Amino acid sequence: MVKFLIDESVNYKLVKILRQKSIDVISVMENYPGITDQKVIELAINKRAIIITEDSDFGEWVFAHKIETIGVIYLRYRYDELINITNTLLKVISKYNENLYRKFIVIKPNKIRVINLL
Repeated sequence: MVKFLIDESVNYKLVKILRQKSIDVISVMENYPGITDQKVIELAINKRAIIITEDSDFGEWVFAHKIETIGVIYLRYRYDELINITNTLLKVISKYNENLYRKFIVIKPNKIRVINLL
């Protein structure tokens, strides 16, 4: 089963919704508040968890700095689009499941972009 590491940048309502759907999540806000992005990446690797974030810096870590990671889902939305983005995220998790590993996925309210990581 896929595990997700939810970055502090993510709206906590999303953590609650994922848990209600019995999705295995680790909340940085609850368990590791204040850790750096690099520590989030290390934790994700150690836990074999996909990072879910709203922080664009993870794209820079993965692509510009070539930092290896298990996978990243980057959410881009306005606060009033939370329900839409949550539903889209749930569809992505359901569709890709184990195939989420080694991917950088950008989810916007009306667009999903999947980039394979080498």
